[in-house]
Amino acid sequence: MTTPPNDPATTLPGRPPVVDLAAWQAARDELLAREKAHTREGDAIAAARRRLPMVEFDGTVEVVGPDGPVPFLDLFQGRDELVVYKHMWYDGAPHQGQCEGCTITAWHLKDAVYLNARGVSFAILTTGRWDEVASYVEFMGYTQPWYSVRDVEEPVGGSMGYLTCFLRDGDRVFLTYSTTGRGNEPVAGSLGLLDMTPYGRREGWEDNPEGWPEAPQAGSPVGGHGSPICWYWRSDADGVATWGPTSRPVPQWTRPGATPVETLGRHGHHH
Repeated sequence: MTTPPNDPATTLPGRPPVVDLAAWQAARDELLAREKAHTREGDAIAAARRRLPMVEFDGTVEVVGPDGPVPFLDLFQGRDELVVYKHMWYDGAPHQGQCEGCTITAWHLKDAVYLNARGVSFAILTTGRWDEVASYVEFMGYTQPWYSVRDVEEPVGGSMGYLTCFLRDGDRVFLTYSTTGRGNEPVAGSLGLLDMTPYGRREGWEDNPEGWPEAPQAGSPVGGHGSPICWYWRSDADGVATWGPTSRPVPQWTRPGATPVETLGRHGHHH
C-alpha cells in the first residue's frame, strides 16, 4: 500500500509534501517544461550574443606576466578566440584579503583544456603589481596564465570582476562580449549544482519553502540578511561562515600555510 499524499505521518514540518514516486514524477515533468523553456531562451540569448557588434582596439598594448611585459596579442597563444577573467585586486592585502568572489571564478577555471579544444585561450588579468600577483598565484596553486594590467585602459584593463571575450583576426583584435555580477556564474559549476539541491545555496536572498533552514548568519555587510550573493563565501578554519579577522575565501584553507592565526591586514572590499 502506498502512503497517501499529505498523510500527517509523512508530512515534515516546514517541508514540501511527501508523495509517492508517480506523483513526484508528475510534478517533476511539470517543472521540466519550464526548464526546457529556460534552456531554449538561453540558447536564443547566446545566439544574440554572437551577433553583438565588435570594438577594435590596439592588440599591441602591453600586459605584465612571468616573463615581463608582453603584447596583449600573446594571450591568444596563436588561437583566434580569448576569454579573460578580470580578477579584482587589493594592493598590499594578504592572500586572505583578496576578493572571495573572484576566488570562486578563478578556482573553477584552473585550466582551460576544454576551451583550448575549441580554439579558445584563457587568461586571468588583474590590476595588482606583478610581484604581489605572482606570490598570490603561487600560494593558490593556480596554473592558468595570469597577467597584471595595472594602468592599462579598457577593454584590456579598467574595471575588474568581469568575464570578457575577444576575437583575433591576424594582428587585429576585437572586444566581443563582457559580463559581470551574476553573469559570471556559468563559470562556477558548484553554484548550478547547489541550485539543484534541496537546500540550494543557503543564501539569505533565496526563495525557499516556509520553515526551510535559514542561511548562516555570517555578519555580512552586503545582501541585507543572512549570507549575501553566493560569491561572498568566507570561513574560519572550522568551516564556519564568518567575516571575522581569521576568515578566508574557503578554498584557501586547502593551501599550505593557511593558518587560523593569520588576520586580515585590511578588510576585503565588499560590493
